[in-house]
Amino acid sequence: MYNPEIKIQKTELLSNNKYLLNKVTFDYKKNDNSWITQKREVYDRGNGAAILLYNSENKNIILTRQFRLPTYLNGNKNGMLIEACAGLLDLDEPEQCIIRETEEETGYRITKVQKVMEAYMSPGVLTEILYLFVGEYNESMKVNDGGGLEEEQENIEVLEMKYEQAYAMIATGEITDAKTILLLQYAKINLGL
Repeated sequence: MYNPEIKIQKTELLSNNKYLLNKVTFDYKKNDNSWITQKREVYDRGNGAAILLYNSENKNIILTRQFRLPTYLNGNKNGMLIEACAGLLDLDEPEQCIIRETEEETGYRITKVQKVMEAYMSPGVLTEILYLFVGEYNESMKVNDGGGLEEEQENIEVLEMKYEQAYAMIATGEITDAKTILLLQYAKINLGL
């Protein structure tokens, strides 16, 4: 990774609680060839993966609902967020991660997923790349009730609904999570739900 128009001057560790928060001082060459110095806080929590589970037979999808403190602190009245199943890669490849997370969060054991895109979700502050997938499910794949892992203090509600109902929830503001909106729009264009 080298761009001659960026010179990293200093990286200061601000927090290493669970993930890394650094303050980075860097020089940046502008279009007029002058240089400016900037400081930015950069949060590194690793990369993640998310999936939209869909059933092409009955046109249902699986989403989750869980409490998200940052949204609560920024005006989400009850802090609950409806979103696609997701998780951090940790040491896994994206496909391995999302297959594992799908079973932990939703209770469905899937073996085949399709990667549809990669996206930076908040590039002004997060280093995270999110790998987005779709995967087909049916009732025979259900192996447990999902809900997340107790040791990770997860409390996840599994929601099965018609695709059209979920898509309409974007317009009503009931679904505000960016990865979920991207996946629902992908499904509208590409999956014929």
